[in-house]
Amino acid sequence: MAKILIADDDPTILSLLNKILTSKGYEVRLAEHGGVAEDLMKAESFDLLISDIKMEPGDGMKLLRKTRVMRPNVGIIMLTAYATVSTAVEAMKEGAFDYIPKPFKIDELLETIKRALEYQKSLAEQISGNVSVESKKYIGNIVAESDGMINVCEMIKRVGPTKTTIMITGESGTGKELVAEALHSFSTRSDAPFIPINCAALPETLIESELFGHVKGAFTGANTEKKGLFEAAQGGTLFLDEINSIPQALQSKLLRVIQNKKIRKVGGTEEFEIDVRIVAASNQNLETLVRDGEFREDLFYRLSVITIDIPPLKQRPEDILPLAQHFIGQELEEGVTFPSIDNEVLAILQNYSWPGNVRELQNVIQHCLTFMEDNKILKDTLPSKMILAYEEGPKKDVKTTSSGKSSEDFEKGKSLKAFLRTKEQEYLKDVVNTMGGDKVKAAEELDISLATLYRKLPGEDE
Repeated sequence: MAKILIADDDPTILSLLNKILTSKGYEVRLAEHGGVAEDLMKAESFDLLISDIKMEPGDGMKLLRKTRVMRPNVGIIMLTAYATVSTAVEAMKEGAFDYIPKPFKIDELLETIKRALEYQKSLAEQISGNVSVESKKYIGNIVAESDGMINVCEMIKRVGPTKTTIMITGESGTGKELVAEALHSFSTRSDAPFIPINCAALPETLIESELFGHVKGAFTGANTEKKGLFEAAQGGTLFLDEINSIPQALQSKLLRVIQNKKIRKVGGTEEFEIDVRIVAASNQNLETLVRDGEFREDLFYRLSVITIDIPPLKQRPEDILPLAQHFIGQELEEGVTFPSIDNEVLAILQNYSWPGNVRELQNVIQHCLTFMEDNKILKDTLPSKMILAYEEGPKKDVKTTSSGKSSEDFEKGKSLKAFLRTKEQEYLKDVVNTMGGDKVKAAEELDISLATLYRKLPGEDE
C-alpha cells in the first residue's frame, strides 16, 4: 500500500487524516510543519505528500518546490483555506496534482488521493521507459509535441476530474473547444451532455433566453416554453466560448447562477436548481477588460479559479508538422495512400506565422488536398499568400528537410521530431555540463522539473 506524508501545523487535521488514511490501509507519517516534512522527505521514500499551504515555520509552497527537486516522482496534494485558493492554483502550476479546500469531504479527499497515486504511477512508468512517452502526448484530437501543449494536456488530466470552474485563454483558432471537450471527457460528468455555445454569435436580445430558457409569452414570438442551455446541460458541462462578449447586464445574472446554482427562465417566476460545470473561454485578456470596466471583476474571479492558456501556433513550431500530418489523416478516406509532401512545402509550413493558428493550418491542409495531383502535395497547392510570405520573408533553418531526408520520412512522422529531439538533447547536455554535471542545478536553470530533465535525457545516469 502507498506511503503518505502529511504536513500540517494543525494537530487536529494531522490526527484526523492519520485515522482516515490508516483505516484505508495507507502507511502514514506525520509532520507538524514544513521543516519536519522536508527532513522526512530527505530521509525516506514516499508515494504522496499532502501538505497545508499555510504553515509556520516552513510554508507549503516552499515544501512543494523542494519536494519537486528532491523527489520528482512524489505526488503532491495541497490543503487550502478559501482565502488561499489563488495560491493553490499557483501550486498546481508548479507541479502539485490537485488542491483540496478546507473543510474537506472525506470521500472527495480519498478519491483525490486515489487519482493522484494512479497519476504518479503512470508518470513514473513514463520516466523509467515502461510506457511509451509518445502515447501520452495526445488527448482526443489534441496533438501535443511541444512542451507548451504537453503542459496543457497534463493540466487537462489533473483538473478534468475536479469540480472547479475553468477558464481557457488563447488566440482565436488555437483549439479552445477541443480543450473544453477534453476536460469534459476527463471529468466525472463524461456520460452527461457537453454543450458548447459561442456567446459572440448570438444577438444580445437572445443570449439570455438561450442560456436560461423562457416561458410562453415572455416576449413577442415566444409562442412556446423553451428549455435553456443550462437546463439542457444538466449533470454535464456547459462551455461558454468568447464569454468576453456577454453584455454586462447578463454578467450579473450569470454570476448569481454560478453562486446559487439556480436559474430562472426569462419571463418566469420559479427558480430551478441546476448541476452544471462551467468551462469558459476568451480570446481577449479579461483582466484588461476588468480594468476597463467592461467585465465584472467578481464574475472574472468566479470563472477563472483555474486558467489553462493555449499558446499560439507560432510559439510551438514543433506542433506544426505533426498537426499537418494529423489533419491529412483526418481528411483521407480509409484505404487511401498517404500523399507525399515536397520538402519545400514543409519549409513553407515551418516558416509561416500562422495568424489563424491551428484552424488556419487545417484549412491549408484541406486546400492542398483539394488541388494536389498524383497524390503529391507540392508548393503550388498551397494558398498564394503563404507562398508569397515565404518568398519575401526571412527563412528559418528547417534542417529536417534539407539534410538528405526525403518527404516520405515526414509521412511516417519521424523526421522533424527526430531532429528536434536531438537538438533538444544537445542543448540539455550543454546546460548540464555548464553546471558541472549537477542535474538539480541544471533543472532549476532550465525551469523544468528534475523528472522532466531525466525523461528528456534517456540513458543518462542519475
